[in-house]
Amino acid sequence: MVDRTAAASYTEANIDVLDPIEHIRLRPGMYVGGTDARALHHLIYEIVDNAVDEALAGRCDSITVTLYDDNIVSISDNGVGIPVGIHKKEGISTLELVLTRTNAGGKFNNSAYKVSGGLHGVGASAVNALSEQMIAQVKREGYLWQQVYQAGKVMTPVEAVRPLEPGEGTGTIISFKPDFKVLEHNEFSFDTLETRFREMAFVTRRVTITLRDERAHPLPQEKTFYFEGGLASFVRYLTKNREPLHPVVYAERDVEIAPPEKTPFSVGIEVAFQYTDSANVTELAFANTINTPDGGTHLTGLRSAITGVINRYARKSGILKDKDPNFSSTDTYEGITAIVSVKHPNPAFESQTKVKLINPEVQGAVSQVVTEAFNEFLEVNPRDARRIIDKCMISMRAREAARKARDLVRSGPSLLESSTLPGKLADCSQHGAGAEIFIVEGDSAGGSAKQGRDRHFQAILPLRGKILNTERVRLDKMLDNMEIKALISAFGTGISDDFNVENLRYDRVIIMTDADVDGSHIRTLLLTFFFRQMQPLIQEGHLYIAQPPIFRLQSGKDHQYIYNEAGLSEQEILNRALQPYKDPDKVKVSRYKGLGEMNPDQLWETTMDPQRRTLLQVTIEDAAEADRVFDMLMGSSVPPRRRFIQTHAKSVRNLDV
Repeated sequence: MVDRTAAASYTEANIDVLDPIEHIRLRPGMYVGGTDARALHHLIYEIVDNAVDEALAGRCDSITVTLYDDNIVSISDNGVGIPVGIHKKEGISTLELVLTRTNAGGKFNNSAYKVSGGLHGVGASAVNALSEQMIAQVKREGYLWQQVYQAGKVMTPVEAVRPLEPGEGTGTIISFKPDFKVLEHNEFSFDTLETRFREMAFVTRRVTITLRDERAHPLPQEKTFYFEGGLASFVRYLTKNREPLHPVVYAERDVEIAPPEKTPFSVGIEVAFQYTDSANVTELAFANTINTPDGGTHLTGLRSAITGVINRYARKSGILKDKDPNFSSTDTYEGITAIVSVKHPNPAFESQTKVKLINPEVQGAVSQVVTEAFNEFLEVNPRDARRIIDKCMISMRAREAARKARDLVRSGPSLLESSTLPGKLADCSQHGAGAEIFIVEGDSAGGSAKQGRDRHFQAILPLRGKILNTERVRLDKMLDNMEIKALISAFGTGISDDFNVENLRYDRVIIMTDADVDGSHIRTLLLTFFFRQMQPLIQEGHLYIAQPPIFRLQSGKDHQYIYNEAGLSEQEILNRALQPYKDPDKVKVSRYKGLGEMNPDQLWETTMDPQRRTLLQVTIEDAAEADRVFDMLMGSSVPPRRRFIQTHAKSVRNLDV
């Protein structure tokens, strides 16, 4: 029944009107995707995307991003510079207009930018609104112009600071410090930015992108990216730890689109793909140089074209007989590394953060380009074509074997009760929100965890030793492994293509292994499995790593636990912990080599109690780089792993994941 009396409490006075800057600060998630570390880095991406748009327009070939102490960042380009003159309609400097108004920009028509990633007039002004301070400097018309803002508000007029030096050139420099009254306090990550800008340089050929970190001491850290080969080079970079079955299939063309009763336009299509000996799939999609992690119509066009071409070729050549079923997209995609990039004058994205392209005409345009290029490749290279078809055939057989294995796993919870399992699930009484499952190694640790847990919301699943390295086997082999079966059955989510995160029985999946080398190895094997076969578990924020202590210090009746610190050896950690004690020699030091060495109360106190423990949440900042690293460290090819170990062995003092 509707409560009509409630209408008296909802009146005109309840309606607020915010100016655009206030709205951005109140609802940052609508503009930069949240307030966390990912949103923090998105601030840089928005400004860099504007510089890349200058490059796409042919007015810029150099972009530099510099990180300074106190989370200050500067992005400079050698484009023509944002106009600084008075805007005729608004009566203020165009620079101020662009950086303070969400409905202002040079990309609403195609007069200044034929193709661009910034479309909504929101990006730069959103960064300004979420910055404690921003300084905009523009080199053009013979002067260096400058304006200062705080929290998106103008603090100084646009003024000429000095004349330009002879040969200094034009460009824009945007420097800002994020406002941590709105955003969560995080640090800019050099590694995160490095993978992003490498990717961007592959997609934006013949543009130099430099990342410089002035925070590094004693000398700044710097990486420069420049690639001539475009997506073909990108594919070779991603597959360098795998054995290719054929040269990269590459195509770059402009496709004319003629919508009914609308002005025709051209869409630039660039694709590159290659099959390898791996069973893993790597696919990336870009629209106007912006990574669209959720794919979209361009990726759909690529997938459908590849599957269609392979099936037609296989039937034409007699490999697939009349009675044989077609290859599925799963069969034709196993082992592929594929990248598609489109340049569209009017791209449409699912949201301001541009995670998915939704232009319907793009699917047909991409499909046309891929079909023509792939058909030609297969006709000219029959041996390579046969290798690809054979791989699809093996994939089809493995898929059928995996289907039968999945049916067996789906047979019910009796699998969990089987005496052949490495350990029995000690379930909790509640599931869903707030519930958590600890994956522990061995019966000893499992016993302590079962006794120390809170049975209402904490489940324990012990595993026997090191699980299968899932990077090197197909799904049907994984489903023969008892530990893998136990994980799938306990989670209730299915696996691979059948995975459904909505069926997850626990809110948090926590890997709890020993704080030693073996524990790190087991943790890495589990992370490999989750990344390859249950990736939504990570993407939806359900996967965590427990942080058990490595030392217990006892002085009289007092004790404290000491935890691992990245970058320090155990001896360095211990020395630092002992410094506050007047007589360190009298302190009793216990080294926990395994979780099983802790009694249940200690394990609860240090590692399982939500009020006192520390959990590390597992995230994927860059899927392509994560794919490459897992392939290098856990794949079948030995030389890349050996080179990695030889390169980093001297600098690694404390193993950590």
